[in-house]
Amino acid sequence: MSLANNSYIVEIKEAHIMWGEYHPSRHSHSRREIYGEGYIQIPSDVAYKFNIFNSNNPFGISARYYCTSYDSYYDGWLLAQGNQSNPIYAKQFAEEGNLKRIGDWYDYVGATAGDYVKVVFTSQNHIIIEHSIDRFSFHI
Repeated sequence: MSLANNSYIVEIKEAHIMWGEYHPSRHSHSRREIYGEGYIQIPSDVAYKFNIFNSNNPFGISARYYCTSYDSYYDGWLLAQGNQSNPIYAKQFAEEGNLKRIGDWYDYVGATAGDYVKVVFTSQNHIIIEHSIDRFSFHI
């Protein structure tokens, strides 16, 4: 299935905008809190329907997506990572090699828990993201 012209909307949760502070595994002696990390959730139904795989998939399908934001603040490579109950499907997008970049974008747009992110696939490996305070005010 080609991803072009598909999209999804996800509600931002506290864990999405404060990953490094919120995640319980960070609160141990082996891991310190890391402020500013963030990610964009990929709901399981979306991952399965659109075949959004992590890098462990057996098909050789890339888990990298070039991403820009509607507001032009963000551009970079996102990695589809983590796993759903079926371990080859991804559960989140985060910048490859820098978990703080999406956190920076959330900060720039003033995102808070309860806001929304829309992810629009413009081609097989390019996405545009947009933030909104409600599900009905997106431009893309």
